[in-house]
Amino acid sequence: MSYYSPAEIADIFGCASAQKAKTPFLKFILLAIMGGIFIALGGLLTVVVAGGMPTTSTENIGLVKFVAGALFPVGLIMVCIAGADLFTSDCAGMTLSTMQKKTPFSSLIKVWILAYIFNFIGTQFVSYFLAHKTGVIASEYFTNYLNALAYGKLKYDWGTVFLKGIGANMLVCIGTWMGYAAKDIIGKAIGIWVPVMIFVTIGYEHSIANMFFIPTAIYNGASIGWMQFIGQNLIPATIGNIVGGALFVGMIYGYIYQKK
Repeated sequence: MSYYSPAEIADIFGCASAQKAKTPFLKFILLAIMGGIFIALGGLLTVVVAGGMPTTSTENIGLVKFVAGALFPVGLIMVCIAGADLFTSDCAGMTLSTMQKKTPFSSLIKVWILAYIFNFIGTQFVSYFLAHKTGVIASEYFTNYLNALAYGKLKYDWGTVFLKGIGANMLVCIGTWMGYAAKDIIGKAIGIWVPVMIFVTIGYEHSIANMFFIPTAIYNGASIGWMQFIGQNLIPATIGNIVGGALFVGMIYGYIYQKK
């Protein structure tokens, strides 16, 4: 089975990101909204399946974590194969294209800001309308799982969430990188699935995923304030995601495979 070399991946990833930066505004924000929707649907799937395993969670919490980890990657697989934009993978991709001088630094900032804002809008569409208003997660099993997940994400200090954010986006961006390595859909899906499964099973912090999990818990009655969510989790997770994607994937691989 043939696949692209790391040096070829760096060029493909950078070129794709440079092309993304040239996408017309309306088309780009629609891609970013779809990216948020796809990630949130992956999150909703994990809540419904892992939340439906309360007995297992008391006897084998590691198995429940693995089930959640095994299911969540469908979101990023849809992003990469169907075509959408995700802030966290942009952290590596736009860094690569900027280092390769395919895009100016101003384009990197523009893409990051727009992707982040409209990923949030996409996640809230699923969170409020497709999860909360439909009653899909009205069962106490799902609500209890979701609330425990949300409260668990808010129990860590700022520095811990920051470090967990680095770990999450290192793996997400490596998943995107490995997806670019493949020349067929099955290969892309497997390449994306493995690193994303690892980060979810371990319990690292992904800002866009948390835009789904914690607001959905809020909509369903969890005693969590929006400023608490933003200050204690979203901000440090986002900064960690930027470091994990831009530094540990974009800059390092950009230096290894592209810098002369």
